[in-house]
Amino acid sequence: MNTFDIDIAPLEIPLRSPDGHGYTLLARIPATATSALLWIPALGVAARHYLPFADMLAARGMAVFVHEWRGNGSSTLRAGRREDWGYRELLGTDLPLSHAEVQRRLPGLPHLIGGHSLGGQLAACHLGAEPAAFDRLWLVGSGTPHWRTFPGLRGHALPFFYQFAPWLAHACGALPGRRLGFGGDEARGLIRDWARVGLSGRYRAAGWPADLEAGMRQVRTPIDGVLFDDDWLAPESSLRALMAKMPEAPTRVEILHHAALGTRADHFAWMKQPQAVVDALLA
Repeated sequence: MNTFDIDIAPLEIPLRSPDGHGYTLLARIPATATSALLWIPALGVAARHYLPFADMLAARGMAVFVHEWRGNGSSTLRAGRREDWGYRELLGTDLPLSHAEVQRRLPGLPHLIGGHSLGGQLAACHLGAEPAAFDRLWLVGSGTPHWRTFPGLRGHALPFFYQFAPWLAHACGALPGRRLGFGGDEARGLIRDWARVGLSGRYRAAGWPADLEAGMRQVRTPIDGVLFDDDWLAPESSLRALMAKMPEAPTRVEILHHAALGTRADHFAWMKQPQAVVDALLA
């Protein structure tokens, strides 16, 4: 049966932040939605790539709103020498705007927040700022980038990259992620903030006074984590370290192998075949 045969409204909702950034919030809203999810993409991944995931959740009765990162997909901005931003803009301006739209359209329903990779990390940070606003946190292929949480030689090599990436982004005006095979073309400030977490293990948004770590410690929302057996970007130790920043929250972790997924058990392949991830999150 086609997903849209069960009366699901596919919406493209134009939003504009106070600083002039425009983007489209993609939504799949069942006529009889029982809950609503605000979903945050991975670094460098446009919102449209999560529509198969949104369609499957909507077919199960969940309204899904897929946020668009500044600089990706429908965003009116592109990182470069004249355009720069960091966690301050992503967490302080853009995510609250999408969150407010979800609340406006579907008040009274249970609301969830979640994300993939960096999206999961910043979903946790936003939840820390709004600990009573969501009933659940979903983390898929996510975890802290702190080098000490990665096993073996991989962990010891990461500090070199966390120093090289901000230098390269500064030299080029933006990180040439597409040429590197890591993310998209990312803003200098974003890469500095991300690398700082990778080196120190502590979340902070440069130029923003919010204490992200203290906020996460207030979270009591249940957390569901889904990982992939062959995903070197998000090992279980990294996810556990992120969850440990929310010590009062009940946690559950499921690791999916290729046999369950029907595709490679890596960081991105699940996005085209998300059935097993949907099943794991809704279990």
